[in-house]
Amino acid sequence: MSAVHVVRFEFENGIHWGVLRQDRITIVPGTFETTGDFINQNSIDELAQLNGTQLEAHQVKLLSPVTRNQQFVCQGANYRQHMIESGMDPDAKKYNMIFTKATSCLVAADSVLIKPRTVRFLDYEIELGLVMKRVISGAVTVNDANLHEFVAGVVIVNDYSARDIQIPQMQFYKGKSFRTFGPVGPYLCLLGAQDMHYLKALQLRLTVNGEVRQSDSTANLVYGPAETLTELSAVQDLAPGDLIATGTPAGCALSIPSPAKQRIAALMPEATKWKLFLKAQEGRTQYLKAGDVVEARIRSADGVIDLGVQRNRVVEEA
Repeated sequence: MSAVHVVRFEFENGIHWGVLRQDRITIVPGTFETTGDFINQNSIDELAQLNGTQLEAHQVKLLSPVTRNQQFVCQGANYRQHMIESGMDPDAKKYNMIFTKATSCLVAADSVLIKPRTVRFLDYEIELGLVMKRVISGAVTVNDANLHEFVAGVVIVNDYSARDIQIPQMQFYKGKSFRTFGPVGPYLCLLGAQDMHYLKALQLRLTVNGEVRQSDSTANLVYGPAETLTELSAVQDLAPGDLIATGTPAGCALSIPSPAKQRIAALMPEATKWKLFLKAQEGRTQYLKAGDVVEARIRSADGVIDLGVQRNRVVEEA
């Protein structure tokens, strides 16, 4: 059984779920209020064999395949090169950085990205998102052999970030949770046990106005899905449909001083230190501006797993 690509969409004033094959959507019968409901009530085997009413993909409006009543948990600095460009020493950092985003920032993959008037330095972060398959309510040990029991599938996530809030204020949640800062999809790719090996070999690619900014493979994740779920299970409950964004590769607009410069900055008054940081960001032309178009793609080299394309145009807040 190969991977199944699922979409959630609006059609004739109703919200439906469907299986996408080429450019046709086979409607999944039933009403599913949440991503968790859909996962609980449909097996990948049944969906792979689904026949029934079909629609052309262009007839519908795609929505985020992760609904807003699910948790949105994120990993930070989880690719080695991104850690280095973020001013961290990968050999010194020995912890899995975890934070959350407000679920109200979840939007469809092709939504406009609204740049708040108060935000000067708006950044992009392509990420592989894991969608949970089952309840976790206590500590579990997840490994490659049982990962398929915990992960239902994968999606593209863009963890848009207001760096002038996130970094100087040390507010990951606030800097990353503005409305529209969490496009997900367009597809939820459900994986079988035999597909889990792909999680270690997916290609991530992000462009801004056609220029490649981020390109890497999930082979370079520092903390992989099994290790992360084992750690998270000792901390918090997770439910089917919950989303875990696994971190972004190198190539963001953000520029962080080297560890040596950071040590010097630590001796400065706070106001001086952050003034210098903001001045350094002003020289970075990579930050997003109104009119920019960001495209994000994740796929396997053989094309079996293809999470589609996210396309976000940046607009200034009205």
